[in-house]
Amino acid sequence: MQFTKIGGITLHHQLIGGPANKPVFVFVNSLGTDFRIWRDVIVRLAGDFPIVTYDKRGHGLSDVGTAPYQMADHIGDLEGLLDHLNVKDAIICGLSVGGMIAQGLYARRPDLVRALVLCDTAHKIGTNDSWNTRIAAVEKNGIASIVDTVLKLWFTPEFHEQRKDDLTGYRNMLTRQPVAGYIGTCAALRDADYTDAAKAIAVPTLCVVGDHDGSTPPALVRALADLIPGSRFKIIDGAGHIPCVEKPEELTALIKRFVTQLPPR
Repeated sequence: MQFTKIGGITLHHQLIGGPANKPVFVFVNSLGTDFRIWRDVIVRLAGDFPIVTYDKRGHGLSDVGTAPYQMADHIGDLEGLLDHLNVKDAIICGLSVGGMIAQGLYARRPDLVRALVLCDTAHKIGTNDSWNTRIAAVEKNGIASIVDTVLKLWFTPEFHEQRKDDLTGYRNMLTRQPVAGYIGTCAALRDADYTDAAKAIAVPTLCVVGDHDGSTPPALVRALADLIPGSRFKIIDGAGHIPCVEKPEELTALIKRFVTQLPPR
């Protein structure tokens, strides 16, 4: 395991080496998860590309820090980590809040970003009321009180029926996240709006969404793609909010195809 202190926050991360002439992939996890959600995509890319993944603050083995957060806190953590690792010109692949962090990183440090893969995310996710309601529920009764509702948004009915052991594992992942980190990131999501920033994205961008995503439905992700000049939009059939878990082969294939079409540097 690798740990690095960035701006007073110790981040758990992983650096996997790859060909020096290939762009670095950077994977950013979603709310209530850690970087293990990317495992089945990473194993299909390892050896062909250098890879960085990490637990954002308040999640996994990274520090919680001082919550609630602003999205700028998450962006600053990733910016500092990439500078520490001397990574530039990377392909940033973010899921849900990770996709918003990716958008914010491009707005702040375009030199770090060669391309974007924005999975099951949007320029604006949820409303003030919806996030405040979730925060209040978790503060009062813990993450376990919302876990069934969240898992229905994360995964398709087929996943719930056919992969019960996996479902138990992801239930454990969600409920074991630090409460302060979870609600801190809910506050960051509540307050973030990248509508104008999305219009200014000038790097190749792939927007991907599961057809059964209950958190950021296809229409919302399509709206993000429509804001980003020249972006591509793809729907993965039979996937919910976390296609890197439910349909890793299909997601990896889309990513690889996207990378082969990037203009040379």
